[in-house]
Amino acid sequence: MAANPALYELIPGSVPLLISFPHSGTHVPADLAARLEPRALDLPDTDWFVPELYDFARGLGATLLRASHSRYVVDLNRPPDGTPLYPGQRETAVCPLEAFDGERLYRPGAEPGPAEIAQRLRTYWQPYHEQLAATAAALALRHGRCLIWDAHSIRSQVPGLFAGRLPDLNVGTAGGVSCSPALRARLAAVLAAQSRFSFVLDGRFKGGHITRHYGRPAARIEAVQLEIAQAAYVREARVPTFEAIAAAPLGAQIEQLLQAALTE
Repeated sequence: MAANPALYELIPGSVPLLISFPHSGTHVPADLAARLEPRALDLPDTDWFVPELYDFARGLGATLLRASHSRYVVDLNRPPDGTPLYPGQRETAVCPLEAFDGERLYRPGAEPGPAEIAQRLRTYWQPYHEQLAATAAALALRHGRCLIWDAHSIRSQVPGLFAGRLPDLNVGTAGGVSCSPALRARLAAVLAAQSRFSFVLDGRFKGGHITRHYGRPAARIEAVQLEIAQAAYVREARVPTFEAIAAAPLGAQIEQLLQAALTE
């Protein structure tokens, strides 16, 4: 097992766009990996290859914030106090004990207790959010506004979380609360003008903790989550592979969304 990397990578940009990648990390510290079930080490709930899909973003001048650790260490898009994002629906915890499909993550008796969860929040969750908040505030101060774009993907079919197949593009604005009506309308127009990718606004995924917590249009910080069905850009498998040529049409579509989002 490789030495622990930095918790995140921050790549500065030149426009008021901050793209957050909280779930694409794959590092698991060796002491934690030893406690996980063998199948969990495949990290099947990873947002596979999302930074690669957004390879164009540096050309747009976006600031990038990429987490290095797996969501099985701590889920950066969950509230630290465990408040449900979707009351009445199944969802995984800030330190998950099971995978999306219900598989147990930990070997029997190796699950984290309250003290360990609190420590993981301090060690992994808090630094990412401190950097996210500071970067968003600095961009808003410099440009007069900031858009946080929370970049995610998930298997197109996860019966434990939702029925049927997920649309290709799932835009979440917390029901229109985390961004301005004008921004939401621009995104809707771009999606409606194309026919290659199915889409929904504020459907099953309305935005996680990052979108809901940081999106404050009145303070000139807006937030949008894009959850992508992985079948739209990879051949789905427990551990998929990425082919840049096959993913290029989706990357171009996301770039159009971001360009529209940056236009006032």
